[in-house]
Amino acid sequence: MRFALAWLLLLAASAAQADELVIYRCTDAAGALTVQNMPCPKGSKQQIKRMQSLATVPMTPPAPTPVAPETTPAATSAATPSPPSAAAPATPVATVRLPPPNLFRCTTRDGGGYVTEDSEPASRCEPLQTTGLDGNPQGGAGEACEVVHDTCARVPDEGLCEAWKKRCDEAEVAWRFTRAETSEKNKAEFDRVQRILTESACGG
Repeated sequence: MRFALAWLLLLAASAAQADELVIYRCTDAAGALTVQNMPCPKGSKQQIKRMQSLATVPMTPPAPTPVAPETTPAATSAATPSPPSAAAPATPVATVRLPPPNLFRCTTRDGGGYVTEDSEPASRCEPLQTTGLDGNPQGGAGEACEVVHDTCARVPDEGLCEAWKKRCDEAEVAWRFTRAETSEKNKAEFDRVQRILTESACGG
């Protein structure tokens, strides 16, 4: 009776428990992508994905082992051995592809736009027109600029794959139609973006 009561309590506790699965996507300074179940190392760009894991279901208690009746030597010799059972075929394990990292679509002050992996891209200083003391714009001797910040918003999940494909195309154009001194750097950036795209759910 005490064994049955303890088993029912374990069954109720296991059925009510559903843990949250946390996945950390880490991108180091060299652009290498790592997916792990612990926080990223210091210096890496970290993105966190939270998913609800399935609640575990306890196994049914084993049935009591029946006691075989005693047999005589004659009956034992007459018993026919059962043939060995064939091994069950191995079930293939499906590859799980995660969504790609977030992208942000930014708008410049003049109405232009671009896509970036940074939620807050670096500010830039746009030059201003200088004038002389008499108000003549041709007589300005100094230089001045205004610090501006672009407005950025996260790309929705349903448009994330399309945005990454566009970013990959732009990286390839920048590599193939670039100057010789920046070709190696642009090629490395194209390889990094292409690897993220093909290894994510967008490339599956």
